Amino acid sequence: MTYPIIEEDGFKYIEAGTGETLVLLHGLMGELSNWEQVIEQFKDRYRVIIPILPIYDLPILTLGVKALSRYLHRFLKYKNLNQVVLIGNSLGGHVGLVFTVAHQEFVKALVLTGSSGLYENAFGGSFPRRESYDYIKEKVEFTFYDPATATKELVDDVFKTVNDRSRVIRILTMAKSAIRHNMAKDLSKITIPVSLIWGKNDKVTPPEVAKEFHQLLPNSELNWVDKCGHAPMMEHPETFNAFLEKFLDRILLK
Repeated sequence: MTYPIIEEDGFKYIEAGTGETLVLLHGLMGELSNWEQVIEQFKDRYRVIIPILPIYDLPILTLGVKALSRYLHRFLKYKNLNQVVLIGNSLGGHVGLVFTVAHQEFVKALVLTGSSGLYENAFGGSFPRRESYDYIKEKVEFTFYDPATATKELVDDVFKTVNDRSRVIRILTMAKSAIRHNMAKDLSKITIPVSLIWGKNDKVTPPEVAKEFHQLLPNSELNWVDKCGHAPMMEHPETFNAFLEKFLDRILLK
């Protein structure tokens, strides 16, 4: 990642560009670099901000999607931001949903890609063979349609993370919180425009999940990315960016 991480007043984030603000929310195992192609595409016309969600820093007894939503609220107030476009992948989408239900006045529109909040089939409740590099490699490859997207660098990062006892406990705590916090009854409250950009071959949050989101979110559109798994902005960045561009043009430039 070529952008420096800014650290101030307890917040860590990346920022580039000027204009209407896009806030990108990473997933549970997500790296900031997952969004690199999105930043490159939009930084010349938009202000793009990626806060680092404090999954490894918040007190473990309070760790959960609601705690991350509260953190996002503090961050947006600190940056004096409102009417932002929230763009979230996986857990990041879930945090965006929880935040939008509580603080819709801060959000102009929402983009979800492979979002949890209804159902997910991720690592499960444990990492039974986390010491095995091949096992972790297989699990990371499961995230994508094309296993080659799971680069050695990406697998190395995940392997290192899940073999850090403190971190793996937090990951499992966070994953259980996400599974428990089902959003089905709350989605009708979200009346702002929502774009669902979904991998047609997502095995973590399968296509049926996207269809249910589309059905339950009253002002939503559903866009499919073919031959794509759980992270379209990584696996097919050009297609993801094209859908995002069209959506932003519709909601921001009318």
